[in-house]
Amino acid sequence: MGLWEDFREVVHCNRSYRRFDETVEVDEETLRELVDLARLTPSAANLQPLKYVLVTSAEARAEVFSCLKWAAALHDWEGPEEGERPSAYLVVLGDTEAAKNFAYDQGIAAQTIMLGAVAHGLGGCIIASITRGRLAEVLELDERFEILLVLALGKPVEQVKLEPVGDDGSLTYWRDENQVHHVPKRELADLVVSVL
Repeated sequence: MGLWEDFREVVHCNRSYRRFDETVEVDEETLRELVDLARLTPSAANLQPLKYVLVTSAEARAEVFSCLKWAAALHDWEGPEEGERPSAYLVVLGDTEAAKNFAYDQGIAAQTIMLGAVAHGLGGCIIASITRGRLAEVLELDERFEILLVLALGKPVEQVKLEPVGDDGSLTYWRDENQVHHVPKRELADLVVSVL
C-alpha cells in the first residue's frame, strides 16, 4: 500500500469507539508518544497552550470515568460497563498563562492523537461532555488550567459501521440488536458546494 492508501485506512478506522477490552493496557510510553504527535501539530499564533494529564492507573481511570457523559443519542445507555471501559485517558488542558483563547488547537491535537492511536492498534473517543469542576478537583489542577477535552483510549471491542444518510435525513447514530454501532455519513457530493 502507498502512503495515501495507508492514511485513508487509518482515517477510515478512526471511529468514535465507546467500548473497549479493559484488559489490554495502554501504557504511559504510548500516551507520551501520542502527546508527542500532538506537540508537532500547528498551533494558533504558535502559542502552543495545550497541556495534558496522562491517566493510566485503575483508580484514576475510575475517577475520570465518573466525570464523563457517554453517547448522548443512546438515551438508555449510561456508558461502558466495567471490563469495557477505557484503559487510559488523556485529559487535554488549555494553559491560560500561555493563551486566553485556545482557538482550534484542541481539535487539531485530539484528531492527531486519535489517528496515532489507530496506528498503534487502539481506538478512542473524544469527549467534551465532562463534569469539569469535579474533574479539576479529581486531577488537583491548578486554576490556570482549563479542561478542554477528555480522550478515552483503549482496544476497541465494538464494530462501528458507516451508513449513508437515510431518506429522513437523520444523522443520529444508533446501535442494533447485535450492538453494532451505526453512524450515518453524508455523501461527498453533498459536501462540495462548487468547483471553481
